[in-house]
Amino acid sequence: MRLFIAIRFSQETGSKLTGLRDEVRLHSQRGRFTTAENLHLTLVFLGECDERQTAAVRSVLDEVRFDPFPIIIDRVGRFQRNRRDIWWAGVGENEALQALQLDLTERLLRAGFSLEQRTYRPHITLGRDILTNFPPWTIQPLVDRVHTVELMKSEQMEGTLTYTPIYSKPGNAGQRGTKLQNNDSKDPSDS
Repeated sequence: MRLFIAIRFSQETGSKLTGLRDEVRLHSQRGRFTTAENLHLTLVFLGECDERQTAAVRSVLDEVRFDPFPIIIDRVGRFQRNRRDIWWAGVGENEALQALQLDLTERLLRAGFSLEQRTYRPHITLGRDILTNFPPWTIQPLVDRVHTVELMKSEQMEGTLTYTPIYSKPGNAGQRGTKLQNNDSKDPSDS
């Protein structure tokens, strides 16, 4: 299974993020835009994981402790990639978010996972391969509250990239995570 750990947003924030995505789409000549249900903030990308690794990730999530915290989305920007830009909604500086991401990364490394070693830059991908002359902009801040982190599965379903939560870890100390769906041993299509 292709996995990552993420934060998903409230319905209200999700609707506003969809509006930002649509604004980028309106001013673009081309692009692959994130579906509304796939909008999320990645904490750690894991890649392909077998059943043993998936169980190890769940164990790591069960060990993580964090208090719920606010998150502020305050701008729309892009990573330039030779006319194949990635457009995103950016998250303001957030010590609690950085601490959670670092804690997860360190625990996963100790558990034997190989992870990307680049600086964490929290963002919500709105689209990829975007061609536009429209400039990035600041937005009226969107404020949401992080109560839960989720282990997500990425797969192609009927030609559509689909992200499905398979394990959920609430932010209150002392609680174990919750399995959200059955995992079969079949390896889904790579996305």
